[in-house]
Amino acid sequence: MNDTSQKRGMELRLVNGIAYSEPWFGRWGYKFGRGCFGVTQSMYQKAIEAIRSMPLYLLTHHIANSNHEIPSIFSRYQTLSDHSLVTLGDLFHYMLELKSRLPHETCIGSFNTSTLVETNCRWSPKRIEMATRVIVEALKRTEFRWISRQEVRDAARAYIGDTGLLDFVLKSLGNHVVGNYLVRRSLNPVTKVLEYCLEDISNVYPCNHEELVMSSSSSSNKVKEKYKITRGQLMKDMICLYKYILIDTKPSIGAEFLSAIPLAARIILDTKYLIKDYGEVPLHVELGSKEKCNLYCTILLRNVNNVGHDREYYLNNDIPMPPYECITLKSCATINDLKLEVERNFREIYWGLRSFVVQPNGNLMNAKGNEMVFGMIEVGGKLVLEGWHGGEIGINTVEQICERDPKKGIVECICGTKEYDGERMVSCDICEIRQHTRCVRIPNDEEVPHIFLCKRCEQEIVLFPSLP
Repeated sequence: MNDTSQKRGMELRLVNGIAYSEPWFGRWGYKFGRGCFGVTQSMYQKAIEAIRSMPLYLLTHHIANSNHEIPSIFSRYQTLSDHSLVTLGDLFHYMLELKSRLPHETCIGSFNTSTLVETNCRWSPKRIEMATRVIVEALKRTEFRWISRQEVRDAARAYIGDTGLLDFVLKSLGNHVVGNYLVRRSLNPVTKVLEYCLEDISNVYPCNHEELVMSSSSSSNKVKEKYKITRGQLMKDMICLYKYILIDTKPSIGAEFLSAIPLAARIILDTKYLIKDYGEVPLHVELGSKEKCNLYCTILLRNVNNVGHDREYYLNNDIPMPPYECITLKSCATINDLKLEVERNFREIYWGLRSFVVQPNGNLMNAKGNEMVFGMIEVGGKLVLEGWHGGEIGINTVEQICERDPKKGIVECICGTKEYDGERMVSCDICEIRQHTRCVRIPNDEEVPHIFLCKRCEQEIVLFPSLP
C-alpha cells in the first residue's frame, strides 16, 4: 500500500515513525515494503533511530539561539509528563499519546500536581519551603544557565546545612513551578550528570506573589487553572517541532551534526510503500480477564445502483476482493458488533472505502443483530461480508481502492532504483531508461522537458565523432 496519510500538513509516516519506530499503518500490521530513491530497509531503520535518539538537551543548547520557542515547548511537556522525556522519540511519543487522551474542548494542567510535602515527610512544610527558596535563588544567580546538581547543592549548603533536606527537595523539585519560574531538570547526555536551570514563565501566566506553588495542593490548583494546554496548543507545538526540527533545521555554528536530522527525515519520507504479511495469527488472544477471539474477514463490494443483482452475479463475474483482515472481537460480540468492526477496519485501511457500509443481512443470511457471533461462526474462520462503498463497481475497483499502480518500464536511476516506485520520472529520448525527476534535478513545480537526455547518452553524443 502507499502511505500518504497526513495531519495538518504533517506526514504521519514521519511523525509516527519517530514516536513509535513504525509507520502510521503499523498498527494494522503494515511494515517496510520498499523505499523510493534507492532507500533500503537498513537505511530506513537507521534514519528512524537517528532522530528518535536525538537528545533534547543538545537541541535546546544548539537551537535556542535561532528559535526561542523550541526550548519552551520541550519544557512544557517535560513538566507535564510523569516520566522523563530525554530524546525526540520520547517527546513525540508522549505528545501523540497525550493527544489521543485530550478532549477537543478542555484543557489539562501542564505540570505534575504532586506536592513536595508528603504525609510521612520528616521535615516540616516551613523547612521545605525555606530550602526550596534557597535552591531557586541559587539557580537565579546562574543567569538561567544549566548547572550540575552538585553545584546547586553546594551553593545551597551555605544557607541550609541539612544535606538530606537539600537532596529531598532537589529530587522532588525537577520540572515543577515555583512562583514565576519553572525549575527544569535534565540528564546531560555527555556527562550523564543531572543538571538544573530556571525558566522564566511569567509571560505564560502572571504571578503576583512569591508563594511556593508546590508547597501545598491548594496553591497547585491555583496555578493549574492558569497554566494550561489545549488540544489546539498541542497540535500547534507539534507542527512547530515538525517544521523547525525535522524539516527545516537551522543548526548554529558548531552544531553541524544537527543537519543529519532533515537528511534522516527525507529517508523516512521516501519510504511510503508498505507491505503486510498475512501470516498465521493466534485464534485466541488473552487480554486481561476477558478473552478475545479472531476472525478473518474480507468484503464483497456491491453497487448501490444495482442492488437488484443477486450475490451469484458478482461471484460469477470474478469481482476481486481485498485480502482477508484479522478482526478481533470479544467472545460475547454480537452480529452488530462484527459489522461495526469490519466497517471501521476497512475504512481505516483503504481510503477508497471510507464510505463503506456492510449490507444488512448479506451472507449472514437472516441473522439478527443481537445474536452472538461465535454461536454462528467458528473462531478463526473466514468470512465474506457484502457491502456498498457508494461508487460504481467494476473489475478494476479493488485495483483503484488499493492504489496499485500499473505503470511499468525500464528504470535505472542514479539513486540505485531499478523499478518504478511511484515517484515522478522522466524517460530518456534515446535509450528510454527512466529516472527520477528529483535525481536529475528537475523541480517538482516544473514540467518535464519535451526532450530529455540522460547523462550517459549525453556524453556519448559529445564523444561521438563528427560525421563527414
